Amino acid sequence: MSAPMNAPARRATLPVRIRNVTVGGGHPVVVQSMTNTDTADAESTARQVAELFRAGSEVVRITVNTKEAAAQVAEIRRRLDGEGLDVPLVGDFHYNGHVLLREYPDCATALDKYRINPGNVGKGANHDRNFATMIEVAKDHDKPVRIGVNAGSLDQEILAAMMDANARAGAPKDAQTILLEAMVESAVQSAAAAVELGLPEDHILISCKISRVQELVRVYRMLAERTHHALHLGLTEAGMGMKGIVASSAALALLLQDGIGDTIRVSLTPRPGEPRTEEVRVAQQILQSLDIRPFLPQVTACPGCGRTTSTFFQVLAQEIEGFLAERMPHWRAEKPQAAELQVAVMGCVVNGPGESRAAHIGISLPGTGEAPRSPVYIDGEHATTLEGPTLVQDFKGLVEDYVRRM
Repeated sequence: MSAPMNAPARRATLPVRIRNVTVGGGHPVVVQSMTNTDTADAESTARQVAELFRAGSEVVRITVNTKEAAAQVAEIRRRLDGEGLDVPLVGDFHYNGHVLLREYPDCATALDKYRINPGNVGKGANHDRNFATMIEVAKDHDKPVRIGVNAGSLDQEILAAMMDANARAGAPKDAQTILLEAMVESAVQSAAAAVELGLPEDHILISCKISRVQELVRVYRMLAERTHHALHLGLTEAGMGMKGIVASSAALALLLQDGIGDTIRVSLTPRPGEPRTEEVRVAQQILQSLDIRPFLPQVTACPGCGRTTSTFFQVLAQEIEGFLAERMPHWRAEKPQAAELQVAVMGCVVNGPGESRAAHIGISLPGTGEAPRSPVYIDGEHATTLEGPTLVQDFKGLVEDYVRRM
């Protein structure tokens, strides 16, 4: 294999244990996702949690918004355990978490972490009392919490106080800057309050989510300067398809490159009727593209030009990508290092031989109008030349042999 990946240096944060996963403290960045089923439907929710977990989500969050939902959380846990799926479950609470966690102790026990939005736990004295109730439950059950601030549901009392103070300042800041500072202040104050109530510091994660890329980067850079708690990253309401993928990738890459972020979620709106697992694959690819964590063998393939008007190299690249994705679950048990495999599928003689030599294993097609007689390079050396109707299967066989020897 090649030299170890050169991941960005990570800022130091407190480690937080969530069931069998540790977030922060120098541990690998963790991929999260969230269900969109009605949690009161234990069967469909457990099925989707299992689907997300098998796709690579290491922590899965579920909505707990009603008594009916809270009553089914223990059943969801039971179903997952029955399938041998040791997936950490996070309960997402807004408005009534203080009631549900007290009234449904089985729910409080079955969950592995509670998400608390300080903007949605009440106002005035009720805010402090409700927040304290949830922290007391977390202490009683030895559960970590995420203090999750959202721009769309920010504590209005904190925002109003900071806006008033800013208006009286000699050189007032713009309103958006105050909004971002209020998000950070809400998160930091809430974490400090949880510690004061007796929750251990290593039981707290923080997030401050907003839906615009540059604002997310600004708020997390401010947050990283104010706290040593582990940070959950995510561009909230990222959107659908390409827009959501590109925006999330841009935002998270900037922060991860700065060493900020201990766990991530890509909040994609799924296409109607399609599975929710795309957000897991995108999160994995962001981490892998930044050389932070390997998940799946990567294919280097040229985009094509006037020298590659034949589509054969495109077909081959697609075939190999599908083959690697299909084989990786089988390799993971015996050859987990296969996730770091670099495979090149190149279309012509200009960059083909060089990129193929740079990969662990690569094939360089000759280009347009020529017989597909293609040299294969393994660990930088010309190993063989493939041609004929079995070229694709022969190359797959060489990849399989390479993994076997790893």
